Amino acid sequence: MAVSEETFFLDPTFEGTLQQQLQSLVAEGILSGRLRSGEKLPSTRGLAKHLGISRITVTLAYTELQADDYITSKGRSGYYVSETAPQPRLATGRVASADTVDWGKFISGEYAANDLFRKPSDWQKYKYPFIYGQADANLFDHANWRLCALQALGRRDFEAMTTDYFERDDPRLVEFIARHSLPRRGILAGPDEILVTLGAQNALWLAVQVLSGGDKNVVTESPCYPGLSSILKGAGAKVKAVAVDEGGLPVDAIPSGTDVVFVTASHHCPTSVTMPLARRRALLEKAAQDDFLIIEDDYEFEMSFVSPPSPALKSLDKESRVIHIGSFSKTLFPGLRLGYIVGSKTFIREARALRATILRHPPGHIQRTAAYFMSLGHYDALIRRTARALSGRRQVMAAAIKAEGLTIAGKGSGGSSFWMKAPDGVDTAKLAVTLRACGVLIEPGAAFFPEAEKPTEYYRLAYSSIPQERIADGIQLIAKAIG
Repeated sequence: MAVSEETFFLDPTFEGTLQQQLQSLVAEGILSGRLRSGEKLPSTRGLAKHLGISRITVTLAYTELQADDYITSKGRSGYYVSETAPQPRLATGRVASADTVDWGKFISGEYAANDLFRKPSDWQKYKYPFIYGQADANLFDHANWRLCALQALGRRDFEAMTTDYFERDDPRLVEFIARHSLPRRGILAGPDEILVTLGAQNALWLAVQVLSGGDKNVVTESPCYPGLSSILKGAGAKVKAVAVDEGGLPVDAIPSGTDVVFVTASHHCPTSVTMPLARRRALLEKAAQDDFLIIEDDYEFEMSFVSPPSPALKSLDKESRVIHIGSFSKTLFPGLRLGYIVGSKTFIREARALRATILRHPPGHIQRTAAYFMSLGHYDALIRRTARALSGRRQVMAAAIKAEGLTIAGKGSGGSSFWMKAPDGVDTAKLAVTLRACGVLIEPGAAFFPEAEKPTEYYRLAYSSIPQERIADGIQLIAKAIG
């Protein structure tokens, strides 16, 4: 690897000659590990031109460094860091500046303080990873995704890959959403009512910024998606958390004066319960009566394999009060970061303008690859294959949970996880630490509660990433640790 001359800068306050300073720059680069053995150094001509100094000065500095075995010359090929140069040391004469800033004066610290479960980066190494949202390499269609990605790299799609859409989206992906994804949820929408986002998290953030500033009264479910709580907290919204029951969010518990309601009606996060059709209609009636808007996070509807999926709230909406959020990151893979918002033209126009100010649009190549993967039928095939696998795992896990006497706190129509409740007094955060030492990963439930006082006995067990044959043994270890 060649070292660019642009990484070298002269210090006008250096006490010594230019030759000494250049020797010091190279030596410190080697001793700090920035310049590594075998790397090619800039030519004497190129470095002299970049620094605005004499070429002979660079040559003399290189000669001294070569004499001390920091660098070596390979004839006409140039100068390289010597294979036998002094080894990098832990500290050099040039140290990083001390952080003396009182950051509390400039930042709130609210985002870093958010209570989120952080999955280990090496979660694949654990034998029993009951963690949510990770892709199973054995289920994903690697071959066809690769082919679609290559197709999207071709000359025919050069403009789709390289163009600056500014505030627009890939028309092929938007068309698939409008003609395939949304009709399956009973929703009809035109291109000017659809906005592609960087996953559901980005969609929620856009919705919060557009609709629920600090002067808005917001209702969320309790428990709820932790990412939503973080977004609302950062926006300064006035939040009322309403406890869910076996039918999801109780409509009669929504207080008067509410401006925006966030709900996961089809598949509540994290309990997996489904809001009945009658309650959905009641929620829409109350929204019209009290004049509030509804943000519907419709994640994982494709995984309703226990019973047919219920119609989306948006499909029942006659007044454009529902803003619908969907995601491909859950059904394809989390690293994809592709989702969408469906809403009135007025709302989408504002959200589109806001998105343009922060990220313009999701990457064109990713959008076009996803569009090909979906339109060629690979997406639906993957959904069917995944649903069959998860259905089998769910049955095995349900049987193991029953056999070990563990308690399921929320019963839904499918999905990829169980919402669990340990006996009173059990702190699942501590339980998670104990289980990790046994190769078992679980998600403590406290982060899902937006209230200040959080119950400690809840936890989530996902089965999207664990082989079916390991589930029973993993559940047994959890039951043993709970006692």
